[in-house]
Amino acid sequence: MIVEIGHFALILSLFVAIVQGVVPLGASAVNNRRWMGIAGPASIAQFLLLCVAFAALTHAFVTSDFSVLNVANNSHTDKPMLYKVSGVWGNHEGSMLLWALILATFGCAVEVFGKNLPDGLKNRTLAVQALISVGFLLFILLTSNPFERLINVPMNGQSLNPLLQDPGLAFHPPFLYLGYVGFSIAYSFAIAALIEGRVDESWARWVRPWTLAAWVFLTIGIALGSWWAYYELGWGGWWFWDPVENASFMPWLAGTALLHSAIVVEKRGALKNWTIFLAIITFGLSLMGTFLVRSGVLTSVHAFATDPERGIFILILLCIAIGGSFALYAVRGPSLSGGGLFKPISREGSLLFNNWILTTATGVVLLGTLYPLFIDAIDAGKVSVGAPFYNRVFIPIMTPLVILMALGPLMSWKRTDAKAVLSRLYLVYGATLAAVVLTYILKGEDGWGGYLGMGLATWLATGVLWDIAERVKLGRTSFGESLKRLKRQPRATWGMTIAHLGLAVTIAGMTGAGNWKVEQIQVMNFGDQLEVAGFTYTFDQVRDVRGPNYNALEGTFTVEKDGKFITTLHSENRTYDTGGMPTTEAGIYTMFLGDLYAVIGDKSGDGYVTRLYWNPLVAWLWGGSLMLAFGGLVSLTDRRHRVGAPKRAKTNRAANNTAAEGAKA
Repeated sequence: MIVEIGHFALILSLFVAIVQGVVPLGASAVNNRRWMGIAGPASIAQFLLLCVAFAALTHAFVTSDFSVLNVANNSHTDKPMLYKVSGVWGNHEGSMLLWALILATFGCAVEVFGKNLPDGLKNRTLAVQALISVGFLLFILLTSNPFERLINVPMNGQSLNPLLQDPGLAFHPPFLYLGYVGFSIAYSFAIAALIEGRVDESWARWVRPWTLAAWVFLTIGIALGSWWAYYELGWGGWWFWDPVENASFMPWLAGTALLHSAIVVEKRGALKNWTIFLAIITFGLSLMGTFLVRSGVLTSVHAFATDPERGIFILILLCIAIGGSFALYAVRGPSLSGGGLFKPISREGSLLFNNWILTTATGVVLLGTLYPLFIDAIDAGKVSVGAPFYNRVFIPIMTPLVILMALGPLMSWKRTDAKAVLSRLYLVYGATLAAVVLTYILKGEDGWGGYLGMGLATWLATGVLWDIAERVKLGRTSFGESLKRLKRQPRATWGMTIAHLGLAVTIAGMTGAGNWKVEQIQVMNFGDQLEVAGFTYTFDQVRDVRGPNYNALEGTFTVEKDGKFITTLHSENRTYDTGGMPTTEAGIYTMFLGDLYAVIGDKSGDGYVTRLYWNPLVAWLWGGSLMLAFGGLVSLTDRRHRVGAPKRAKTNRAANNTAAEGAKA
């Protein structure tokens, strides 16, 4: 009965979404404010109905109701409760229901927290958001019904993919979807602004916090996915330029450009057309990622579905949403006023250059992702685009961006004396040179990548700190006065500082893990010792262990350095009861300067295949990613984002309404 209630709530939510999308837009055409106001209550109703549907599906998974096809295909009675719950979204049908729920959640949030929004803009935004929901709800009900029943109920289910039975993968998809789907609000704001024919500083201030929230969620989601791949797949790496990884990275790059472009609109009223364009592109890339994962054109451990019919449906949605948006943009975009003028050497100019680089980088990743698919589609052979391509193209493109990130905040709006800015950075130059020289002393002639990476990380970190010192006039006034200035800095400034420092830390982690990793693959017998980057690994033993729903072969390694005990690593080679699929759990010990990493493989003769690694600075990757996300959260708490644009006084509004009625009479 609960399943049927959930199914009915899902169907009812479709009709509510249709009303929410169609009625306000129709009413806006004739300026009927009463009917336009239906968007708000409808958004709340749609959210509540989808909560009921999602709760019903969750109940079916938790209680192992195998009469539901989705549960039978993706759950098992022996699964731990965490993975019974995460199984709700660990499959195609459930993940699409989560998509729809998050769409409705953001729409409801705009209604609840958007009290300062003009009624017309808010209602149009909610209507566009609802039309997106209509497309996805139709997709769910027509092709991917999560509540489909089975006539012949099995005794047990087929269980969830063992690779997904992990805490990292339990939380990775929801955060990723919150980012993906969150950009739909920026898209809805953009389309509403095009319909209204108005993009101004107030619009940018309203759209920025929603974009920033989506960006934070997507940052956390990507970081969790990278962390999972690092310790679960046993490859010793953190990023593999997998097409599905790229599918989340592209909207992150475009969303970062959108955030910075919206700043220029808010502060100077410039780049309005460009910001609208970026809002469309960012959500379009989110939809494209959904198509790639669910169309069957990609084979990956991340992919949810391999049904071409479903892929065609999503492709049609993508074409309608993005094609229609660009058509509207072509018609209404030229009417948007250009805004304030500025010199190329200015803060606006630096942010525009930032946008160009980020969009170019997005294009490079898009080309590398789609080119093999295009070649395969025209039967021109099989082509693989991997790390060598991205390293040779992506890194040179992003290098000027990092250099400019340290300079941009020091520039003034409208125009800047570049010579004056550059002359003040003598400490930044010195620190960067010292970092390069120190890298050479420690690592020797080990390729240019290490020097470039550590130099850029130091340049950015010291440049960010120098910006704060400039803001508080450190050394140019008393220490007490500088401290007072420091306390008065807005949270948006602190958020920017933390996020940029986080990127510097991330770059250092990428440099260490990408350039100085040491890897040894061999067959070891009990008692064998092997030295890896100065650490001595001793292969102690192998034993059988029993998990909740798997058997595992656990290898134990003792690690010493210069005869001093460091740690004991335990790596598992698991085989799950259902399906018999093997997975790897790496043994990892994290230190400030790097990770000790050990993996036990299959038996070979009298010994076992082992993979031993030293991964320098790899933990800095995720530490820096957390700083990026935390910086975004700090910026999100800035009072200007909470207050938004000033609201007209009720008395003035009432007077205006009275005057308008008198004019009509």
